[in-house]
Amino acid sequence: MGKGCITVTKYFLFLFNLLFFIFGALIMGFGLWVLFDNQSFIAVLQESSDTVKVASYILIGVGSLSMAMGFFGCIGAIYEIRCLLGLYFTCLLLILIAQVTAGVLIYFQRDTLKYEMSNIINGMIINYTGQNRTTEHTWDYVQRTMKCCGWTGPGNWSENIWIKNSSQNLYPCSCRNQSLPGTEIKDIGMCDHLSSETPVYETGCVTSVEKWLLDNCGVILGICVGVAVIELLGMILSMCLCKSVVQEDYTKVPKY
Repeated sequence: MGKGCITVTKYFLFLFNLLFFIFGALIMGFGLWVLFDNQSFIAVLQESSDTVKVASYILIGVGSLSMAMGFFGCIGAIYEIRCLLGLYFTCLLLILIAQVTAGVLIYFQRDTLKYEMSNIINGMIINYTGQNRTTEHTWDYVQRTMKCCGWTGPGNWSENIWIKNSSQNLYPCSCRNQSLPGTEIKDIGMCDHLSSETPVYETGCVTSVEKWLLDNCGVILGICVGVAVIELLGMILSMCLCKSVVQEDYTKVPKY
């Protein structure tokens, strides 16, 4: 490989690793958001299941590893250190294999995941009191913003302990369809309805969630494919540069 090609490859790999470092920071930030967020649908699942919490720790770990890889990849590219380039290639290959494996598992276990999610939400609905500021208020926010009620429909709320044991005609305030006549509109807790029909949304939130996933499927798939292509490009560049380094010159590496 000519000297000009080596230089171009070296700086392309440096730029790639800089992007990889930024992507790692974004992944770690997303993992931290999942772990500490209490204002979205994620918080409902996290409070009721350890799976989401474990997933957030994995995201933080992967993000941190990606940042470290990006840093060492930059050093290996600029100073042409073969051991760092080889280590970088190996780590990228392992991450790519892990991503493909995770994607395959999620695809083939999607029915199991949906069933687990359904159990989590239904259990929360049964024990809902409107006083828990994490999961219950978050679920209120989901129902209010997505304009849905219950998981499969408003009938899920008939199993709620508070509603079953009350002499009043109660319904969750966050399910309130504002286009229908009713009592005062509140964001959380239980509301009393005077008419024979409850003024709530008829659509279950599972339908709204599935619709959101379908609407954003192209974006999600595009991101996944983009990340995979970037990883493959990084592997190719690192191998090309590694093969072109005949003898390592450690005098280039700054000493502190």
